[in-house]
Amino acid sequence: MSPTVLVFLASGLFLGWSLGANDAANVFGTAVGSRMVRFRTAAAVGAVFVVLGAVFGGAAATEGLGKLGEVSALPGAFVVALAAATALYAMTRLGLPVSATQAIVGGILGWNLYSGTPTDLAVLARIASTWVACPILGALFALALYAVTARLIRRAKPHMVRLDRWTRAGLLAAGALGACALGANNIGNVMGVFVPACPFGDLALGNAFVLTGTQQLFLLGGAAIAAGVFFSRNVMLTVGRNLMPVSPVGAWVVVVAHSLVLFVFSSRELQQFLVSLGLPRIPLVPVSSSQAVVGALIGVGLARGLRGARQVRWTVLGRIAVGWVVTPLLAAALSLGLLFVAHNVFRQEVFRTTPPGAGHAAFPRDGALSLRP
Repeated sequence: MSPTVLVFLASGLFLGWSLGANDAANVFGTAVGSRMVRFRTAAAVGAVFVVLGAVFGGAAATEGLGKLGEVSALPGAFVVALAAATALYAMTRLGLPVSATQAIVGGILGWNLYSGTPTDLAVLARIASTWVACPILGALFALALYAVTARLIRRAKPHMVRLDRWTRAGLLAAGALGACALGANNIGNVMGVFVPACPFGDLALGNAFVLTGTQQLFLLGGAAIAAGVFFSRNVMLTVGRNLMPVSPVGAWVVVVAHSLVLFVFSSRELQQFLVSLGLPRIPLVPVSSSQAVVGALIGVGLARGLRGARQVRWTVLGRIAVGWVVTPLLAAALSLGLLFVAHNVFRQEVFRTTPPGAGHAAFPRDGALSLRP
C-alpha cells in the first residue's frame, strides 16, 4: 500500500475508530451496565466478531448506501469520511450514542451538493425511513423477546446461581452476534465511500481463498472499528445505566433485539424470502444501531408495564434524540467546508468531472462552490 493511499484512507480508519468507540455501546452497553460482563471481556469479544461481520457480511448494506452518492475520487472520499468521523467523535465526547449512518449520509449529501451530483430522493427517503423503523422494530422485537423469555424462566424456575450463569453466557453469545451484525451492517458507513475508488486489487491467499479489493477495505475498516471498541466505556455507561436501569435478563433481550434489527437490514437472503412471499422489499442499507438499541430499551420498559415505562429517563432520551438530529446536519456542514478547503486550498480532485452529455448536474461541477474561474 502506497503512503498516499494510506493517507487518504486515514479518515475512513478514523471514522471506523469513532464508530467502534460509539456503537460498541449498543452491543455490550446493557451487559456492562448491569455488571454481568466486564468491560475488557466485552471489548475483546466485540473486536473479534465485528471484524468477521465486516469482512464476510458487509457487501449488501454497502451497495444500498452507494446508491445515495458514489464518491468518485479518493480525496473526496477522504473528506466525506473525515466529516462523518469528526461529527461522530464530537457526539462520542459528549457520551451520546448517535448514528454513524446519519453521519455518513450527512457527509455524502454535502459531497453531492458540492460536486453538483443530484441526490436520489427516493434512495434518501428509503434510508431515512429506516431511521424511523429501527427504534420501532427494536421495541417490537424486545417486547416479544421479553414476554417469551419471562415465560420460559417462570416455567423452568432455575436456581438463582444457574440463572446467573445462563444469563452471563447468553449475554456473551448475544454480544458476539450483535458485534457480527454491527460489522456487517455498519462497515458500509466506514468504507462505503471508498468502494467506487477502491485502490486495492484482489489478493490470493493460497490456491483456495481470494480476498477481493472491497474485502481488504472492509478488513481495514473492521480493524479500525475493533480498535475503537476499547474506548467505548463512557458511551456504554450512558446506554447501560443512564437511560434506564435494566436487569441482566432485560440486558440480554436488548442485545438480541438490536442484533435482529441490524440483521433485517443486512441479509439478502431474508430480503429475497420476503419478496417471494409478496411482501415489500426491505432496503439493504446501513442503519442506526444506536436507534435500534434505544428502541429495544424502551420496548423492555414497556414490557414491564407502567412501572417499567416510568423508569425510562426521558430527559436522557431527549438528549440522545437531539444528537440524532444534530449529527447529520453537522456532518453535512463539515463535509461542505472541508471539500471547499481540499478543492481550493490544497488543489485536490475531490470529484471527477463528467464529460459533456454524460450524467446530469444541478450546476457546473468544476465551478461548484469554487473560487477558481
